[in-house]
Amino acid sequence: MVVLGSGSLPLSSKLVVGCRMGMGVGASPADPTRTRFVSSSPSPSSSSSSPFGLSPDFAMSAFSSSILSLPSLRFSKGGRWRSVNKRKRMRTGGLVLAAAPSKSNQPVNCCPNSNLEMMKTAREKFMQEISFRCKDKDVSLAKALLLVAAEDEAFMAYNRDMDAHSILNERKDASLPFESPSECNSIEEISLAGKTIFGWLNELEVIAKEVEAELVSRDIGCHLVEVLEAVNVVLFELRGFKRFHVLVDSRCSYLHTVLSSGRSNAIMFSIIYIEVCRRLGVSIVGSRVGEDFLIWPQTENLEELFRASSGSSWLAKVNGRCVEDPKSKASDLNSKALLGLDIVTNRDIIGIALANLIRLHWKRASKSNHGLMLTSPLRPIHNEGSKVPLLRPQELRLAIMASERMLILQPHNWCLRRDHGMLLYYSRKYAEAVQELSICMAFAPVEEAEVLEPFVEKLHLLRVESSWKSLDQAGSLAVP
Repeated sequence: MVVLGSGSLPLSSKLVVGCRMGMGVGASPADPTRTRFVSSSPSPSSSSSSPFGLSPDFAMSAFSSSILSLPSLRFSKGGRWRSVNKRKRMRTGGLVLAAAPSKSNQPVNCCPNSNLEMMKTAREKFMQEISFRCKDKDVSLAKALLLVAAEDEAFMAYNRDMDAHSILNERKDASLPFESPSECNSIEEISLAGKTIFGWLNELEVIAKEVEAELVSRDIGCHLVEVLEAVNVVLFELRGFKRFHVLVDSRCSYLHTVLSSGRSNAIMFSIIYIEVCRRLGVSIVGSRVGEDFLIWPQTENLEELFRASSGSSWLAKVNGRCVEDPKSKASDLNSKALLGLDIVTNRDIIGIALANLIRLHWKRASKSNHGLMLTSPLRPIHNEGSKVPLLRPQELRLAIMASERMLILQPHNWCLRRDHGMLLYYSRKYAEAVQELSICMAFAPVEEAEVLEPFVEKLHLLRVESSWKSLDQAGSLAVP
């Protein structure tokens, strides 16, 4: 028992504070001046702490704050001490030497190291999935693109955690929502819109089962066109998928968000169509036609795909309005022309999806710089004295990450390496930009190398200047 007030109060008026094992008092989140009872079982690992599982310094500070928050007392006729405000009566035996941490002191779901490890693991798994040691038919489009989404989600989670750390460091009284950190032992366990990677792969299996159920309910056979019509019914009518041709929303460019929202760009919808049909035993192929990407089933009777049904052909329903748009090269296709197209590989399809991500994130990163292109600094009309424009750093980094994956797929593509070097330039990573653009010059045509050469020389100067600035900053910090 802890006895207070023995110096100035009579013995009968001593305030006795009971200390009960396993109970604690802390500030209520709604009102910091009020006290509440919480469980505070002592930790077995804290051998040097107080009997209540707290260090002596923390226990005394908690005890002091609890005493200071007590209401004013007065001596009543009955010989008892009572609160001045009857609404705030003391409960005997209610105080304990423990204080629950306030909301601002609660741990935030900040696991930057874990997120960085997830990013590294996702990249390694992606490289394994698209490895050239494997046959192209064994490359899973869905799994590769879900690994892309997992890496990008881990990166954005890392940024959120660092922002939370900064807020807590800058403002000690900052109040942030508490989330218990989830333990992810492998990349397959990372949550993407509420499901794991295997959960989203299973979602494609569910769609295939729905198509089979649609075929059974309509009592039709397994003719190719009938199967494809059933796929269209499930995707467009039952699940409400919609195709968007303008790159404005990132939810249309990641497989898990497309499956959850039904909003998709052309390439992601084609990938879902390919994956669902593959699970039904139907082989779907694709090809680039100008700026568009078309898919169709492998069949000897291609004329069926061009026959109008319900106002449009199957090819137009699946590939969108580009097939019927006179301005598009796809509008000139017929069954014979379709046979002459170059069939893309699974790795090529992944590359098309990554190229869309680069364009999307670059567009979002340069939103405040209207008309800015990756290669703008290479143009003769570009102002040599202008500074590197300010871009949105997170979107720029996401574009760089997509570009890195593209180079894994096509390491000898000089255009991709040039664009990657320019992204690094905008990110002010001059040394890395010099390296990438120098490699690009070795593969590029002579006329392109001549355009790049003066810009690379400029980057060398910027790299040296940035190193001088870093040395000046380090020197200024060292001065007492």
